[in-house]
Amino acid sequence: MRGHDELAERFEERRGRLRAVAYRMLGSLGEADDAVQEAWLRLDRTGGDGIDNLTAWLTTVVSRVCLDMLRSRASRREDPYGDELPEPAAGELPEDEAVLADSVGLALLVVLDTLGPAERVAFVLHDLFAVPFDRVAAVLDRSLPAAKKLASRARHKVRGTPVVPGAELDRHREVVEAFLSAARGGDLGALLDVLAPDVVRRADPAVLPPGVAAELRGARAVAEGTVLLRERTRCAAVALVDGDVGIVVAPGGRLLLALRVRVEGGRVAAYEVVAGREGLRGVEVGLLG
Repeated sequence: MRGHDELAERFEERRGRLRAVAYRMLGSLGEADDAVQEAWLRLDRTGGDGIDNLTAWLTTVVSRVCLDMLRSRASRREDPYGDELPEPAAGELPEDEAVLADSVGLALLVVLDTLGPAERVAFVLHDLFAVPFDRVAAVLDRSLPAAKKLASRARHKVRGTPVVPGAELDRHREVVEAFLSAARGGDLGALLDVLAPDVVRRADPAVLPPGVAAELRGARAVAEGTVLLRERTRCAAVALVDGDVGIVVAPGGRLLLALRVRVEGGRVAAYEVVAGREGLRGVEVGLLG
């Protein structure tokens, strides 16, 4: 019994790291906890015999469990995009999951959801947790060059491909961040400051309250229309959207809406709200450096 208790204590010391790895691989706190629990069950069955590096052993087991779960998800062809657009409500996500998603980064979780299972595992292990490539290759049952290629391919997808020069991208980011901050605060005056006088807002009708037009023109109308969607900004983050700075709305890291934003003359000249499976499949999301 003493040996079992000691093994359980050593596992608990590593639970936080294992949960962090699994959450980034799966994007679901419930599934991450399931993967970590499976690792404990496997460790308990071994009694810890013959394990020289417990952290490495547990990371390998959790990663393989996550890989199997990701492959199962892919075989069911689960879509990373939400079908429905429920009204946000307090407590829609468990508080610990909402906090964890925010700490990891909503945009990162959205991008990770677009990777293939092996790409995601390789990227998370190597780029986020500094696991050496020889161990990554062992987890994936791939050669060392193949593991490196998977991580490289994932890295390219995560970073996206900007279509505007770096300095211009930085200026666009400042404008879009100011827009999101004003929208999040419901600050009509700040929105009017960041919107061009002739700004145009187009949106999928499914995301709008009843009676609100899908297309709005002019700073006042667009600002007032943006305030109506204020609740959705709680789960919003600035990201690279189709090569330029935009916004993703992703409760728990699951992409619900994407905003393509056009910036001209230091103001938002237009933005489009994209929703639904078909629309979101045509959107490329990446991380801003």
